[in-house]
Order: sequence, then C-alpha cells, then structure tokens
Amino acid sequence: MVFAAPGEALTRAEELLGADPPPLHASVAHQVIGIWQRDFGDTRRALAHLRRARDLAARADSAEREADVLATLGVALVHAGRTRAGLAAFERGVARGSGHTRARVLYRRAYVWWVLGRHGEALEDVRRAIPVLRQAEDVIWTARALTLRATVHLALGSVERADADFTAAEALWDTTGQEHDKADAVESRGLAAFRAGDVPAALRLLDEAEERYAKLGTPTFMLTIRRCEVLMAAGLATEALTEADAAVAALDGIGGQSTRKAELLLVAARAARLAGEPQTALARAAVAVRLFAGQRRTWYETHARLVLIEARVATGRGSGRLVADAAAVAERLVAFGAPAAPEASLLAGRIALDLGWTADAERHLAVAARSRHSGPPLARMTGWAAQALRARAAGSARGVLEACRRGLDVLDDHRMTLGASELRARATAQGAELAALAQRASLVSGGPRRLLGWSERWRATVLSAPPTRPPADPVLLSTMTAFRELASRADEARSEGGRPAPALEREQRRLEREIRSRTLHMRGEAPGDGDRFDVARLLRRLGDDVRLVELAVLDGRVHVLLCGQGRVRRFEAGLLAEAEGEAEHVQAGLRRLAHPGAEARLPLVEAAGARLQELLLGPAAAHLGSGPVVVVPPGRLHRVPWALLPALRERVLSVSPSASSWLRARDTAPPPGGRQLLVRGPGLASGGAEVPELSARYAGTRPRGGSAAEPRPPGAPAGTREPLPRGDRRSHGEHLDQREQGEQGIRGERSRTHAVPPDGGTPRDPRPVDGGAGDARSARSALREDGGSERGRPGGGGRGLPDVPGDGAAPRGGTVVLEGDDARVPRVLRELDGAALAHIAAHGTFRADSPLFSSLRMADGPLIVHDFERLDRSPYRIILPCCDTARFASVGADELLGLVTALLPLGTAGVVACTAPVNDAAVVPLMLALHKGLDAGLSLAEALRDARAALPGDAVHQATGWAFSAFGAA
Repeated sequence: MVFAAPGEALTRAEELLGADPPPLHASVAHQVIGIWQRDFGDTRRALAHLRRARDLAARADSAEREADVLATLGVALVHAGRTRAGLAAFERGVARGSGHTRARVLYRRAYVWWVLGRHGEALEDVRRAIPVLRQAEDVIWTARALTLRATVHLALGSVERADADFTAAEALWDTTGQEHDKADAVESRGLAAFRAGDVPAALRLLDEAEERYAKLGTPTFMLTIRRCEVLMAAGLATEALTEADAAVAALDGIGGQSTRKAELLLVAARAARLAGEPQTALARAAVAVRLFAGQRRTWYETHARLVLIEARVATGRGSGRLVADAAAVAERLVAFGAPAAPEASLLAGRIALDLGWTADAERHLAVAARSRHSGPPLARMTGWAAQALRARAAGSARGVLEACRRGLDVLDDHRMTLGASELRARATAQGAELAALAQRASLVSGGPRRLLGWSERWRATVLSAPPTRPPADPVLLSTMTAFRELASRADEARSEGGRPAPALEREQRRLEREIRSRTLHMRGEAPGDGDRFDVARLLRRLGDDVRLVELAVLDGRVHVLLCGQGRVRRFEAGLLAEAEGEAEHVQAGLRRLAHPGAEARLPLVEAAGARLQELLLGPAAAHLGSGPVVVVPPGRLHRVPWALLPALRERVLSVSPSASSWLRARDTAPPPGGRQLLVRGPGLASGGAEVPELSARYAGTRPRGGSAAEPRPPGAPAGTREPLPRGDRRSHGEHLDQREQGEQGIRGERSRTHAVPPDGGTPRDPRPVDGGAGDARSARSALREDGGSERGRPGGGGRGLPDVPGDGAAPRGGTVVLEGDDARVPRVLRELDGAALAHIAAHGTFRADSPLFSSLRMADGPLIVHDFERLDRSPYRIILPCCDTARFASVGADELLGLVTALLPLGTAGVVACTAPVNDAAVVPLMLALHKGLDAGLSLAEALRDARAALPGDAVHQATGWAFSAFGAA
C-alpha cells in the first residue's frame, strides 16, 4: 500500500502502532512509516523508524522479516550518503533471508548498485532475483525487477534490451492496482524514448507520469532529473537549470535524500554550462563531486568531474593539467561503459589543440570520432565534431567541410523529428561548433561563394519547413481559450486599478505552461533533405539590379557577403559586439522619439545610424549599386532599424532571416481571389484611424487579380498620400482629443463587422458571430448555431479553425473589416487563413521570456504565435502597424523566434512590421501611404520606401518610418 496509496498506508500504520501490536506487526508498521519518510519526507526520521523495525523483527525472531527490513534500511542508508553502512545492511539481509524474501532483497540491492553507478553488480543481482520472483508468481516484484533491469540497460546504452524489459513490465503492471509503479513505468518509457532520440515522446510521457504522481502526492525528484536531461537535449538548458535548482531547494526543505540532491546538482551543473553560465556550473559541479565522493558513487562522481572540467575550460582555464584530467575521466567512463565517454575524449582533444599539443589532440580526438557512426544523434554529432577538429589540425579543409556536413545532416534529421518550432530552433545550438568550423574553413580556402553556402547551411533553418500543425486537441483548444480570457481579465484589472492581479497572473502563467507543454509534445514529420541552398540560383533570381547583403560573423567580426550581378564579394566590417551596442543606443533613441518634444535627439540617432553602417557594412556600402537591397542579418542583429543606415535610407529595402527564406518568398504565389482583411484591435491611441479610411478605399476599388495589383518593377513612380493633419498626436495609452475623434468618426459608437463587396457598393452589416457580447464560449456557441465547428477544416489537419466562413465573410476578392467586439481571435484567425492581404492595427507585445506567447491584442484577449501556427496558410502579405512586432528572441545557433518568423514558413511572402515602440498617431499617415503604394502595384518594400518619403519631416514621423521594416519578398 505504501506505493499504491501512500497517504492511506501511513495512516493505517500509525493507527496500528496506536493499538499496541505485537512485535512482528509493529515491525511492519515502522517499516511502512520508514519507507514513506525515506521517499516523501525526512531521511533522518526514516532511519529511526527502520532501525526500530529491524529491532522489532529480531525480537519477533523472524529471519525473513528481519531480512526484508534490512533491505529497506540499506536503501535508506545509501540515499542518506552512508554507502558503506547501507551495503553492510544488505550483506546481513541476504544472509538472513531465503527463497522469495532473498530475491526481494537482491532486487533492492540491485537498485542500490544502480544508484551507485555499479551497473555490472546491478545486472548480476537482478538476474538472480527475477527467476525466483517469477516462480513465486510475485507479479509486482517481478515487474519492478524488469523495470530496474531496463533502466540499467539504458544507462549502458542498450536501448533495445531496455525496451523489451519495459514492455514486459508494463504488461504485468496492467494486471495490478499499483498506481505508483504504473506511473514509474510511464516515466521509464519516457526515459527510453529519450535515449532512443524521440524528444517529443519523452516530454509527453514524463508529463503524463508527473500527472499520475501528483494524484498520489508523490515527490518527483527523480522525474525532475530525467525531465531536465530531456530539456537540455532539446536546447532548453535555462529551463532545466531553473527546474533543477527549484528541486534542490525543495529537497533541502524536507531533509530529503542526499543521493538525489547530488544527482540534481549534477543536472544543474550541466544545464548551467549549456546555458552559458560557467561560474554557476563550477559551483554546482564542485558540490556534486564532493557529495558523490562521500557516497562512494564513482560512476556519478566521474560524470560530475567531466562537467567540472568543461566549466573550467569555459571560464578560460585551459591547461595541460586539464588535458590529463579529461583523459582520465574518459578512461573511467569507458571502463564504466558510459555513453558520455566520447564527450570526455573530445574535451581532452579540444583542450590539447588549443595548447598546440597536436599529437595528444589527435590521440584523444581519434577515440571520440569513433562514435560518429552509431548511437543517438547527439553522440554521433560529438563524433563528427571530433573528426572535423582532426581534419583542421591536419590542415585538410576538405576533411573539415565533409565532417561538418555529415554532422549537420545528423542534426537536421534529429531536428525534423521535433514538431514544435521552438524545439527545432533551440536544437540547432548543438550544431553551432560544426557550423563555425565550416565557415572558418570556407573563409580560408573556398572563397566568398563557399562561405555564403555555409552561412546559409545553419542560418534560420527552422524556416526551411513549416512547423508541424498542432493537433485537433480539445484540451489544448480549451486551454488556449481559457488563457485568452485570463489574459484579458488581467489586462482589465491592471488598466482599471493600476495594479497587477496576482491570482489572475498566476493562473495565466499556469495556462501558458500547459499550452507550451502540449505544444512541445508534437512530433515532426519524417526527415528529408528539403530544398538545399544553391548560390547560382540565388544569383540568377537577383539579376543585375538587386543586391543581397548577407552578414556572416566569424570570431566576433562581421563579414559582408555582397551578392548580385552574378557574383559574390566579401568585405570585412566591424566587430559584432560594438554593432550590438550601437543598435541598442539606436533603439533607445527611437523609443524617445516616439514621444513629442524629443526633436533634439534626431541628429544623435542619425549619427548613430552612420556609425552602425560603418560597423555592419564597412566598405561594402559603396558597392550597393542603385537598385533594391535585401539584408540578411545574423540573429543577434535582428533589432537594427536598417532604414536608418544612410546608404539604405532612400532605397527599396527588405530584410530576410536567410537568403533561402527570401528565395522561397519570391517563389510564393499569391492566393486566388485577392481577399483583404482589415482588423482594428482595442486600446490604440489613434483608435486604428487608418482602418476606416482603408475600408472606404478598398470599397471603391476592384482588386486586380491576385493579392491586389501585381508588384511593379523597381523604380516605377509611386504616388503618396497627403498625411493626416498634425495635431495632438500622442503615444500609447493616451487618446486623441475630442476634435480629432469627431473628425475621424471612429469612436463613440460600437463598431461592427462589415464585408466590402469587390465592386464597391453598400457594405453588408451581418449579425456578429457572438452576438456582440460575452466571451469566447459565446463565440463557439454561435459558430455551432451557424453550422460551424471548433474542429479543423477538411484536409487542413484539424487544428481547431472553424469550418465555415460565417456571416460577414468577404465574397471572393472582397474585403473584411473586423473591429470592436467582432475582432475576436477565433474570427480573426478564420479570416486570416488564406487572405491575400491582412492589416492588423492592434497593440503588440513581445515576450522575451517566452517568444511564442508574443501577441497582438484582440477584443477577447491576445492573439499569440501559437494561434498563427494553426493556420492552413497565413496571409500572402501582412501589415502589422504595432509596436515590437518585428522583435525576436535569438536562440539556438542563429535562429529567431517571434511573430514574423512564425508567419514566413506558413505561406506569408511579405510582412511589414515594427522593431520599436512607435507613436500611434504618426503610424496612421504612414499606413495610408503604404496602402496607396500597394494599390498602385508596388511591392511592400517599394511602398514602404515611398511612404517614408511622404511623411512630414518632424522627428516623430521620421522615427516612425525608420522603425518599420519590410520582411520577405512580396
């Protein structure tokens, strides 16, 4: 009972002791309390109860009872760090017990051997125990023994044997009511999935196990260790560090097991190293080494020493002593049969190379390179990294490039098994060293073309294929609806009271965690080669007029790869760190210029733009020609307002995460029908004043075939629009004065959805989807009444978008306007799907802590990146006149997570978005001029260039124009 129903077992044991039982029964009760305290409570109390249970068993003169208690006591002593005393208790237990009891003692000693990392002894004891347990028809203990043997096999890298034992154990558990052990079986299957390289399945199974343990009230420290291992493999090292540190604090709070604390510290040290916090890794690893040594756990101590050496190297302490230490660790790991042995050999070889010890480096790297042909993906990548370093030491650029290519191919296959775009992006960090080695080799021997090819090989790889669409998961859909409601209520509470609502925000964070967790469970499509980047194809598409500027960073310096006129040229620019610092100064200046009264800062911002140009373009700025320019920056420069650079200020300018992404955007055809969508969210200072004017404009013009007019050739004349009268234009959170409200006629009455027929005429005014009231539940009810559903469209993957266009949907080629209560997330998503052009005027929020929860504010709450990923096809063109919509989180090797990068793989060919907070009122004339250019047949980049030129010359409007960028190629 202590595992199946621990709380009830504890109560029954205490009641039994209160009834003055005989020694034999009292021994059982104290043993139960001791097990409960060992696993769920205080180890010191556990030892006291178990010693009492042992003494009572001796008084009862029951050798079998005494042997059983000694086994439990032995486990508790080892977990308390008293390894020698624990093993001595087992020796007495094996001697006292016989038959069935001895088999149970052997099983528990095998578990202790596993805890100590002595896997050979563990397999021997469990091998002796299983036949006896089976013969006794002891289903529970047989299943436990099989699960343990499978876990030991996994530690030794024998995934197939482990899987067979896990399957057999699970079949036995299905015949019992042991809920704790069933949860443990699910956890073990998660570990097996992880060792087999299936990260999404591992996360799903570990989350399921956590839910099962929670129902039992069982602490989950071992589960935390395993989950952290999976998170690190998925590139979520910071998250793993947070979880591990929290578990250590919780364990200390209950006086828990010393063995678990040491394991958690080891995990925390590894996570800190991967998260780029070497000092934290040093501190955690040093304590872990000391604890493992005191516990006589050599296997774990050796792994902790490996992390300690890695952390010392990361802090710049490379030395001959560390080469010897890493080599010794590698030898011990090989003796243990540990899968981490190649990592230690690679580390020794890398340190030796840095010291110039080529012979020693070759010896260690050759050992590490053996792992490149077998094992899980990350182990094979370790082997290919070692092989690349060997080739570099031998002076073979071809060998370096071949090893890097093979290693990154392994990473690609692994990455494509991940369904979530976040996991795909973060997993690329594993290939950063290989990609950097290839770039350096290309720079030395291959010329600018080869360097461009390798820069593209690892840049924005997540955009190379659409993310796996979220499944039609009712729980996920309802959780996202609840999240929106909570977020909306929290915003209202803050705006009304000026203070946050802690209870609402806690629940909102919980729902965020659940949404993210379910999204991470998604498995990717089958691996494939995809569309490999071809430099010749890029040059053909650029022609003689367009220039593509790709910025590659090698050893901290920016290298400009200028593509066009059939060739690729390389120029050296400034240091990346200096450019990043200058970009931050520019961003601060633009934020200040969004408010009236900061005109004196305009020359300072312009001067900073000139400095940025020198750092980022260098001499390449003089070779850009006179035609359009496409800029492909590295992830760390995503916040640069490129239109501010003097050489780019008057140009047709677009930005792309990669050259491959730009090519795909150029090849993307607009959808048939040419439907436009205009959305006006709540709370804008200007009230989204451009939306009514754009609605009237589109009502009076017939779209020309595709997404509007076909983009005209670069350089053709473009008209501009007279800007709105300059009055009291204010920034976020303020309102226009009453005179402006009256002139624009957009406030003071409730707006409704209306669809503009393609040939003009009177707009329809249909019944709103949710009757103009209430929350997301009423919207769903209205959809069902109209014959719709919350399920996906036929053939669309069933991702929760409604089936029907609904009242107010635009006829083919028409325009839909959603505003007021009708600008709700379900309706907005339905109309976004497959639109030719979407303009969303709404407050934007960037979440650096969780970029896929970056959002646009709708009437019923935030429209988040996860929502966009449910679209069959995102709009061909999308305009986001909102603050911070072009901000991203730089993750992985050179990946970006944010709203724009979520849209590009889903069918969007062009986006206009903003890198900084902007003045709402100043955005209105910019947007009107932008749409006038689109209506004249311009591309987004051309229309944005002309719209900037049409703005008034004051600081607020100039800064607003610079803050916007055109992404893609539409």
